[in-house]
Amino acid sequence: MTILVTGATGTVGRNVVDQLLARGADVRALVRDPAKADLPAGVAVVKGDLLDVDAMRAAFSGVSTLFLLNAVVPDEFTQALLALNLARDAGIERIVYLSVIHSDIYVNVPHFAGKFGVERMLEQMGFNATILRPAYFIDNDRAIKDVVLGHGVYPMPIGDKGLAMIDARDLGEIAAIELVRREQSASPLPLERINVVGPDTLTGTDVAGIWSDALGRTIHYAGNDTAAFEQNMRNYAPAWMALDMRLMCERFLTDGMVPEAGDVDRLIAMLGRPLRSYRDFATEIAASV
Repeated sequence: MTILVTGATGTVGRNVVDQLLARGADVRALVRDPAKADLPAGVAVVKGDLLDVDAMRAAFSGVSTLFLLNAVVPDEFTQALLALNLARDAGIERIVYLSVIHSDIYVNVPHFAGKFGVERMLEQMGFNATILRPAYFIDNDRAIKDVVLGHGVYPMPIGDKGLAMIDARDLGEIAAIELVRREQSASPLPLERINVVGPDTLTGTDVAGIWSDALGRTIHYAGNDTAAFEQNMRNYAPAWMALDMRLMCERFLTDGMVPEAGDVDRLIAMLGRPLRSYRDFATEIAASV
């Protein structure tokens, strides 16, 4: 049977595709432009997006398991609900959905609230799903590495509560493990949630210290000015997204992204190896400059 991956060309989705292929899965990928997809041989590429109802119906035909990843866009919630309704019409019972940790706590942050709404719909519609709830992606900080390297400042206002940052490669592998587990089960498995976190819960000062160690010079934490963060982000992102990200950072300050007891051990057991750390990431960047 076939596993359909949405968001297959993005950071997480591509890792999911690679990990599924490594496990011998029959993979179909939904992409906007097949000519630019650059996916491995063996992946069946179908053209479409989550608002193209006809394309989605065609993409879902013959699919047994779905990896549902929605980008952070203004109509993210609508995209997800259309996909779930079309999946149900197609008889797809097995789903792995990419949500976010604390989606039920960060209730004023648009993309968190939207994902929590999708979680509720998965339950109400009776889907057999794994809901993955990842923390902040370590990989996000590739976008600010030039600030760290060039100005000696870690600019993300992540606060003092701590974030258990996760490497997207680990997330992709965990998603693939769950997709294959559900795909190969003789009967659909019950709904469950998994917090996908990194091995360390780090504050802004902690992260600056890790960069200092990796680079051999002092890197300062820029502090918790979320308003300045929003204004800076508006230089390269839409105003709605800049505000969304500011609201998220404000919840970093008040709530953090802190694992529950047993989360890290559960993930290590699933992977059969240690989780990748932020220190691994910073050391890799430092070695490349």
